[in-house]
Amino acid sequence: MPTEILSDRTTLVNRAVELIVERIERAIEQQGKCTIALAGGGTPKPIYEQLAQKNLAWEKLHIFWGDERYVPANDPDSNQKMAREAWLNQISIPEANIHPMPTTGENPEADAKQHEAAIRAFFQCGEGEIPSLDIILLGMGDDGHTASLFPQTKALTVRDRLITVGNKGDSQRLTFTVPFLNQGKCVMFLVTGANKRPALAQIFSSEADSQQYPARMIQPQGELWWLFDQEAGAEL
Repeated sequence: MPTEILSDRTTLVNRAVELIVERIERAIEQQGKCTIALAGGGTPKPIYEQLAQKNLAWEKLHIFWGDERYVPANDPDSNQKMAREAWLNQISIPEANIHPMPTTGENPEADAKQHEAAIRAFFQCGEGEIPSLDIILLGMGDDGHTASLFPQTKALTVRDRLITVGNKGDSQRLTFTVPFLNQGKCVMFLVTGANKRPALAQIFSSEADSQQYPARMIQPQGELWWLFDQEAGAEL
């Protein structure tokens, strides 16, 4: 499990871009396409802005999201909106290669099932099978949540689905499940800020409660990278 503590946020962004580009190019070379699930939040945005400047085979990249707030795609809180403005609108990627979570209906549970069906169709996998994305980017909240898997919530227990409904108080979201995240070929946590230290101490402890610190549950079958800035990783 590679763990790197970078001197500051800018250095972390540069390192993340380097790793992501390597894995995009490798996947395209080996299998003719690359699948990546994006994270929301402030840390990934400059990563996406840098990726927009790269010269890659965008027509062979397929974009997913690890979670999404249940808001319209033009809402300021939308992860999709942020990624489109920072990256996807700047490159020549076919719209068919962008696979956002549906969040404009009245029923998050129904939309979760619809999105799961679309993912299964894309990967041509049946019920009971879990597809593997090439790259999954994740952030972590100061409560130890990742994607929209929040402490002590029902979403943490879902094992028979790819997509489920995540809850933060009264706010509903769609999220990848723990088994789907853990099937990733390369899962990369991007963590910045001193406010993350208490949760990180628990996540890297040998005995903490995974229901209370959900990021502990992410133990993928492929690579697992943790990238920290100095503020976040100082006590590890």
